[in-house]
Amino acid sequence: MSDFTLHPQLADDTLLITDLPLCQVRLMNDARYAWLVLVPRRDDIREVYELSTADQAQLWKEATALGKALMSAREGDKLNLATLGNMVPQLHLHVIVRHEGDDAWPGPVWGQGSALAYDADQEAAMRACLEDCLTQSGLETDTPD
Repeated sequence: MSDFTLHPQLADDTLLITDLPLCQVRLMNDARYAWLVLVPRRDDIREVYELSTADQAQLWKEATALGKALMSAREGDKLNLATLGNMVPQLHLHVIVRHEGDDAWPGPVWGQGSALAYDADQEAAMRACLEDCLTQSGLETDTPD
């Protein structure tokens, strides 16, 4: 996976959390939502069907295990899983915990208001929450340097 290159827009909009066996886990820098972005570390992949069957299964395993743990930790009402790619063509999967009454409820989070970047304390708290979620999920991690 050494030839993996992250799309610049994803790099600008998200904070690196860790690497899972397939995906890089990134936190959307918008404190209004518990919003992760999973990016399979495969170059030149735009669609899920372009992944091998094994990678498709691994993507789903990582998204659902992490989503379940984050739903529990953040006491969510609904888990949104989505791949759009209309603005950023590199395959990435959004994992978003939603709460009734959040800024975009019941609609999608995209295009609703302006992102509210994490301040240092909020980011530290979210990173601690995600560490617990990763432990709870049972997924292997390899925190990048």
